[in-house]
Amino acid sequence: MSVIAAAPVQSSGPSFMDRARRQLTANPSVVPTIASVIIFVGMIVYGEIAYGKIVQASTLSNLLINNAHLIVLAVALTFVILTGGIDLSVGSVIAVSSVAGVMLSNAGWNPLLVIVLMVVIGGLFGLVSGILIRYFNVQPFIATLAMMFLGRGLASLLSTKPEQLPADSPIRLIAEKIKIIDGPKVNDLVITPAVIIAIVVVLVAFFVLHRTRTGRTVYAIGGSENSALLMGLPVPRTKVLVYVISGSLAGLAAVLYTARLGTAQNITGIGWELDAIAAAVIGGTVLTGAYGYVLGSVVGALVLGLMTVLITRDGGIPPEMTTIITGGILLVFVLLQRVVTRKKE
Repeated sequence: MSVIAAAPVQSSGPSFMDRARRQLTANPSVVPTIASVIIFVGMIVYGEIAYGKIVQASTLSNLLINNAHLIVLAVALTFVILTGGIDLSVGSVIAVSSVAGVMLSNAGWNPLLVIVLMVVIGGLFGLVSGILIRYFNVQPFIATLAMMFLGRGLASLLSTKPEQLPADSPIRLIAEKIKIIDGPKVNDLVITPAVIIAIVVVLVAFFVLHRTRTGRTVYAIGGSENSALLMGLPVPRTKVLVYVISGSLAGLAAVLYTARLGTAQNITGIGWELDAIAAAVIGGTVLTGAYGYVLGSVVGALVLGLMTVLITRDGGIPPEMTTIITGGILLVFVLLQRVVTRKKE
């Protein structure tokens, strides 16, 4: 009687869930970012079921157009928070940059020069903050708080009434809608140059943080500034640079916002620094530094923008609930970050 040997069963490779579990175990810092993506998708699904007409081209277009400046601000705060710092001055920078820009435009200055000056004003605020923090050992909270008061005071000194951008100003072209897809009725996919600028900022920031020595230094400073110094990394220059980047991007956000609304006030941008910080944290950037992704911050900004859309669609929820819901989401993500950092340690 012949015995037929059973062919060995070839085990298949690890399943997708096993590979995903191993990746999360090896890099738990991505958990908050993944959670923000899940929340964003969940909000879309809920909005579509509850209110309808959420998953359509016009809603996506408006979400990007209305939050282009917040995306830029979230990128700015990502650079700063990754080093373990904070920047409370970006809202005031937007106020002084926008008021100064509109006044210069009304005075007949070249529009391109006005845009450049608005960005430069923000960069100067960031430069002063960076110098105070790095070379005078001022805490980031105090240094940027001082710049916040300075910026708000300068904006009020320039003007206490709304300044209108001329209707024929070329700066308004930044908010000109460009139709990409002609959909049925008003369901068109449109973008503006402001959205394109925001996307370019995100791509450049991603490249800098993940493909350059500067980006590696930013992460290293957040992990341990002393260790970064011992490794010979350019810590002083990079710490100043991140605040210059933050201020410059705040100036750019002022350009995008002013072009869309066509007006500037000394009270513009109040609380926006907190929105930008919330967007970065919801997107997975850890407040203690070293962990975070610029793409996650973009998702965080879109979560805040979509939340406003859903509250508006509901009609029965008071607008004040936006702040309460944002605070609740932020608290959840801070606790989640704490769990992640403990596991990483």
